[in-house]
Parts: sequence; C-alpha cells; structure tokens
Amino acid sequence: MVVNEDRFFLSHRKDIALAAVKEGYDVTIIAKDTGSLDAIKKLGLKVLELPINPTGMNLVQEWHTFNFLLSLYHRDKPDIVHHVGLKNILWGGFAGRIAKVPGIVNAVSGLGGLFNDNHISLMTHGVLATMKYSNRRPGVKVIFQNNDDLEIMRRYSVVCEEQIEFTKGSGVDLKEYAYCSPPQKGPLKIIFTGRMVKEKGVLDLIAAAELLRNDFEDSVQFLLCGRTTPNKSGLSLEELQSLCDNKYICYLGERNDVKELLAQSHIMAFPSYYREGVPRSLIEASAVGRPIVTCDSTGCRDVVDEGINGFKIKPRDVKSLSSYLRKLIISPELREKMGRAAREKAEKEFSIDKVVETHLRIYRELSK
Repeated sequence: MVVNEDRFFLSHRKDIALAAVKEGYDVTIIAKDTGSLDAIKKLGLKVLELPINPTGMNLVQEWHTFNFLLSLYHRDKPDIVHHVGLKNILWGGFAGRIAKVPGIVNAVSGLGGLFNDNHISLMTHGVLATMKYSNRRPGVKVIFQNNDDLEIMRRYSVVCEEQIEFTKGSGVDLKEYAYCSPPQKGPLKIIFTGRMVKEKGVLDLIAAAELLRNDFEDSVQFLLCGRTTPNKSGLSLEELQSLCDNKYICYLGERNDVKELLAQSHIMAFPSYYREGVPRSLIEASAVGRPIVTCDSTGCRDVVDEGINGFKIKPRDVKSLSSYLRKLIISPELREKMGRAAREKAEKEFSIDKVVETHLRIYRELSK
C-alpha cells in the first residue's frame, strides 16, 4: 500500500491494512516519514520510506519517486499494489504497468488543485493521459469517493466501467466516534478541522466569524484545528496568530484529540472549495452528531443533505456562511435535530466496516 504520508495512513487506511493482514495478506506500507513510521511498525506492519514531495512538482523529485517505485515493483514482484492519492496513482500506476504487477488498486482520494479551474491545463492533460495508459489493462480497479471525480475520469476515458468501485470516503469507526449530546454549559463552539490552507476556507470562516463578532463575541468560540503546511496557499503560523485572538477565534494547531474536541463542540463549519475526496472532518463530525455548514463543492456536498443534517453554501460566500451559522447558533432545537440526522447518515453511509469489506472484496477478486 503506497500512501503519501505515514500520518495519513494512520488516520485513513490503517483499518484496511490490518484487516488484510488478518485475512492472510502479507502487507507492506510505503509512505513518507513525517515521524509516525514507528507507530505503523508497532501495529505489526512492514514499512518502507517513500521518497516523495506530496505537494511539489520538481521534475528531479518526481523522477526519483517513479524510479523508486519501479525498482521496488521489479524487485519484490507484489501480487497487488494499492496506490492512495493522485501522485501515487500517477507514478505508481505507470511503474506498475511497466513492471507488470498483476493487481493494481488506485484509490482516488480527491483531485486537489489539478482540476480547480474550468480550464484543463497541458500538465493536467498529461496526467490524464498517463493515468489512462496505466489503467487500461486487466487487473486494475479504481476506487472513487465522489461522483464529481468519477465523472471527470469517465469524460476523459481514464477508466472502464468494469474497473470502477465506490466508497463514500475512508470511513469512520462508529463505535469510537459515537453519538454524544453537545455540552450544555460554557460557550457555544464552532469547530473547523483540516489543513490550514486557503482553499479549505479558513480565511472565509474567519471572515464570517468577524461578521458575527458583535452579536456573539461573549457566547461563542470559533476553533480552528489542524496543521500548517508549506503548500503555496498554506497559511503560516504567524498569519494565523495575527488573525486569531485566542478568545473568540482560537487556533489550536495540530491535535491528536479531535474526537474529544468534536464532542465538546456544537457545530462543524468547513467551507472548503478544495477538490476533496470526501472530507474525513465532515464524516467524523457526522458520526458524533454535529450539524454541518460546508460548501456545495466536490466531496463536501456528498456529506450534507440540504436542510436535513446541515447547510451548503456557494464557495467563498462569506455572507451565507455567517447567516447559516447564525441560524444554528440561535436555535438549539435545530442543532439537535440536524445533529441526530447527521448521525443517522453516518450509520447508513460512512461506516468503516463497509469500507473495509469493499477493499477486501477487491483484493480477493484481484488475487484470483
């Protein structure tokens, strides 16, 4: 299993790998080391470090990533390789075809900035052509998380119908993320969890909070939880500190207690216009039973049924964001109703058990 970063594996793919081991597969995790490779080893999994720049496009680095995977596949002759993320699908899929790996699973967990504009760039056409070449052969399955990404790949003939598989996100453990009633005392808390990049809507949420400050400064807190990133559109720690007063708007940094923070919060605000897969932030919030305000954008729209478990706004619409947040702030009854609907949706659509079983079925089919 080839994943961009070790921490992403732990948060999004760990259960699949452990279930595969239990079923008798010999599993190796290949990921960039950000400090969590030892945690993967402690799970009893084999680990190799992946040389990759997850966000850059330096040709020398890209060649190094491709050559590493090609050499690895020639040397180890795996029966199945599971690529997670666009860059791994691009280079791993190409390497897998050259090395004649019998079984390939390509998991599209969002297309990121590649398709943010209506105009398809020359580089994007090159990526699509490479993926089409890699996919168009027997023994390849492609897992999508949302219909928007699937339609793009269909439009450019990157996949055949018999290759298509579907899971709504990476799943969540519904026992670990159990429904809980929000706190009755203290300030009402509106939480955002995700990387601190502009396309995730961080600045829009801060702007909406400022529109609401005069009415709710003493009774509401906005919590921004997530790591900064060297991404070109990333917000630096200094920028965040200048925008947050740590009383009404608080930047919490990267945290390992997101489940507890969700339980202590009342509303999830995630105004992302990034090309998400299906955001884990929203799946976890749904499982805990929190109403959601998000964008009517790729990936995000798949989690919210308008007016049932939350609201969807147009990307970058700060005024609508503040308006819907106000509506939820002043109505505990609406928050309660939508929160219970969110949990029901999570139980129907986002269970990790369903995601794991889909992957094991695919592995079995490719092992025949």
